[in-house]
Amino acid sequence: MKRTLWQNLKLCPHGDPGHAVENAAIAVEDGKIAWLGAAAELPAQFAEWPREDLGGAWVTPGLVDCHTHLVYGGQRADEFAQRLAGVSYEEIARQGGGIVSTVRATRAADEAALFAQSATRLEALLAEGVTAVEIKSGYGLDLASERKMLRVARQLGERYPVTVRTTFLGAHALPPEFAGRADDYIDEVCERMLPALADEGLVDAVDVFCERIGFSLAQSERVFEAAARRNLAVKMHAEQLSNSGGAALAARHRALSADHLEFLDEAGVAAMKEAGTVAVLLPGAYYFIRETQLPPLDLLRRYEVPIAISTDSNPGTSPTTSLLLMMNMATTLFRMTVPEVLQGVTRHAAQAFGDAERHGTLAAGRPADFAVWTVQSLAELAYWIGRPLCARVVRGGETVFERRAYERRAYERRV
Repeated sequence: MKRTLWQNLKLCPHGDPGHAVENAAIAVEDGKIAWLGAAAELPAQFAEWPREDLGGAWVTPGLVDCHTHLVYGGQRADEFAQRLAGVSYEEIARQGGGIVSTVRATRAADEAALFAQSATRLEALLAEGVTAVEIKSGYGLDLASERKMLRVARQLGERYPVTVRTTFLGAHALPPEFAGRADDYIDEVCERMLPALADEGLVDAVDVFCERIGFSLAQSERVFEAAARRNLAVKMHAEQLSNSGGAALAARHRALSADHLEFLDEAGVAAMKEAGTVAVLLPGAYYFIRETQLPPLDLLRRYEVPIAISTDSNPGTSPTTSLLLMMNMATTLFRMTVPEVLQGVTRHAAQAFGDAERHGTLAAGRPADFAVWTVQSLAELAYWIGRPLCARVVRGGETVFERRAYERRAYERRV
């Protein structure tokens, strides 16, 4: 039985700075929190436990990145350069670029190569205090390649100290071999791909890109119905480029989340509120594609819809591995407040992630998964750009990342 009393810390247990405890302690027994609160109120039974002094650092729940496409082959930096030089996205697509190029690279890569590329991206998230990450498929678009992506996602969760939940996004785009046959491809997704992958234990949730350049409401609903037959949770890429009514459809199916939402209307917001569907905002994609339509923050606030923030880490529209940067972008671009973005990467993100019982909040009986920060104020998490702020990541009561040790190893590799 391992016991540790983490002391001399400032505690923000729910991601809300308004309920922080300035001089706090956390008692951890066998990986779970036995007690936490003001140090002055520490029960006598914990007073003699072995101690770990955090030097007055801030402690928050481990961060949750609830929307990523972390597993894929290749990259699209050259296409980015082409767009900057004035080449249209359509022309790049005609040349074999765009999502087709990522599908091609992902299909060509074996599991070992995909794992190596994806692990680098995951390590960057872990170094910023992330202890839970959702990983979508959707760059394979055939059974073998989607299986490969989901297997790699599972391996990342097994080999790294982070909770990984997998999402099957077969309905991400139309693969070249199904050009002009979207309904036939949805048949393939619903009748062959999803059942096989679910039976293999590779799927935790199902997503669909409901958009004019993706799939229709009717096609999206077919995917949701197929997920329901397997008792799988659903999510949706919705209202990113137009108001298609996708968020309302997601809400009717009690989706965990509807994501992007720049063109969301009040009817969609009301439906999400009634269903308990989380609004996941993705400022990286908003920034990268130079969108000008802002998500309806005032409506989401008025209806008290939980708002999460995520990286949307992907090669085409959000090539980032920094959840802290997304917090900054959410405040500067979307005018969200510091408490909103902190809860957006902890408590509310855990709801969208589908595991709010384990992640997003620190409380007695829960796993001791938390991040330790080298900041004077929690506002710094959304303030600094590109500065390493996470001093330590603790998972199950054990330190799994420490900044000084990480930097020392990097220095030793250089010299």
